[in-house]
Order: sequence, then C-alpha cells, then structure tokens
Amino acid sequence: MKIYNLLFDSFGKQHWWPAKSPFEVMVGAILVQNTNWKNVETAIKNLKRNKALTATKIDSLPIDELAEMIRPSGYFNIKAKRLKSFVNWYLIEYRANIKKMILVNDDTLREQLLSVNGVGEETADSILLYATQKPSFVIDAYTRRIFSRLGLCDIGIKYHNLRKIFMSNLPKEHRLYNEYHALLVTLAKEFCHPKPNCKNCPLVKICKLTCYRAEK
Repeated sequence: MKIYNLLFDSFGKQHWWPAKSPFEVMVGAILVQNTNWKNVETAIKNLKRNKALTATKIDSLPIDELAEMIRPSGYFNIKAKRLKSFVNWYLIEYRANIKKMILVNDDTLREQLLSVNGVGEETADSILLYATQKPSFVIDAYTRRIFSRLGLCDIGIKYHNLRKIFMSNLPKEHRLYNEYHALLVTLAKEFCHPKPNCKNCPLVKICKLTCYRAEK
C-alpha cells in the first residue's frame, strides 16, 4: 500500500480501462496481446465503424474479414481466431450476457476463461478485473520489471506467484486492483523503462539503489 499511495499521489486516478462496455473491454484484452493500446484503439474503431463490435457479429463474420478489421492490432490472423474462440464460448456459456458472468464464482470464472483458446492468465485477469469488476490482480511485464527492481521479486517470477504476492498483501477490492495496475503501467511508461529514468521517479526513495543495480 505504501507503493500504491506514492504512485497515486504522483499520478492520480488513471480512469482505466478505456472502453464503453464490458464486451469492448474483453475484445480489447485479447487485441492488446503483444501490442500497444494505440493500435488496439484503431482496431476497435474499425470494428465499430463496421458495426461489428458485438459477440453475435464477430461470431458470424468470415474470419478473413474479421482479421482485416483488426489488422492494426498486429498478429491479426491469430487474434481473429482467438476472438472467434472467445465469442463462441461467451455465446454458448453465457448467451453474451455479462450479468450472468458476474454471478459466477471468481475462481470458477477464471478457470473457464483460461480454458478458452488464446486466453492466458494476463488476458483472463484483465477480463475479470476490468469487465466483470472482480478482484483479480493483473500481472504484466511492467509489474515484473518494477517489483524486481524494488527487490520484492525476481524478474523471472512465475505469473501466479507474483499475483499471489499482490492478492495476499492488499485488501481484496477490485477498485484498488484496477487503480494499482493502471498506476504501475503509467510508472513503467514514464520512468521505469528498460533503461530507467530514476531521477524523478515517485519511488526513487525506496528503490533507487535497486533500480541502478538492475542496469549494471
């Protein structure tokens, strides 16, 4: 919480995830794999322009047409297949009804999501946290980088082990997890680069030595 408070005091509310519906969040969580958010925004705009940002429409689209719409997100042929798999599951299991998803036990829903082709742990937790507002902390490369430099984990720590550290040491609140993850992303983009800019980092007082050591 000390780290969270330092970040929040520096950056304020992040208003993440930027989407107008839970389904848009879920689509974005798949499209953002191995790319940046600007590319995802362009792909989602393409879907909206073609009136294709619904589960039934994506399910019915020929895969080559879907791939072309999401081309800006990169790996578009692979992601088109993953989107198809996801919406097929979403339609069969929940009739594309987010309210039904929300009623499912957190761990059970996470296991279900992980069973969908192309949905890994980071994507599943993003959907849980940002689409269904369940307290499931999202771990990404930025989080590993920051917390390894703080000396709180190894850079090669397994996803589930780092996720457990967060969830065991924070109140189980989805709003807190949401804001914390977004703040870590902002820190990584502004200061904690592969070659860190430690001088004005909000965490410099508690990690400046480990930051500098990490690059030596």
